[in-house]
Amino acid sequence: MAGIHITDIESAINWWRERSPSPDGISLAPEVKKLAEVYALMVYHHEQLCDEETMPPAAYQAWLKWYDTTPDTPCIAICSTSQGDDLCKGCGRTFDEVQLWPEMSPGEKRETWRRITIESSAWRFNRYAERAAEGRRMAADPSPVLASASGTAHTERTGD
Repeated sequence: MAGIHITDIESAINWWRERSPSPDGISLAPEVKKLAEVYALMVYHHEQLCDEETMPPAAYQAWLKWYDTTPDTPCIAICSTSQGDDLCKGCGRTFDEVQLWPEMSPGEKRETWRRITIESSAWRFNRYAERAAEGRRMAADPSPVLASASGTAHTERTGD
């Protein structure tokens, strides 16, 4: 099994803190407390990775809930490993990572995500990053923008 990086533990803590804020500024939600115990031990021992298999069950379950909110695959549907490349130009995964993705554990998948994010050489991080950002903006405001005769843009309203 793979190791869960400390930044993923921190992200899970922050996700849970947002989801279950402290009512008094002192007490912690059970999930935050379990993840914080793991995080504190990692900091104390100067560890970057927590073993997925030996992580305390309650902390692992809290981490998995956060993990379920992350994208499963880095695939952008432009796979060059199918053309014989050892490293996919689209997502940055190796041929083996692409082939074995469905069998990988959550920790192994996050380990791969971390590597390809740090490398940032795949098209998903450069050529298609603008398109992905545009898609997120369109999802946030799906109203089509139309140009008026005067050249100014306005939002089309329907059903008013």
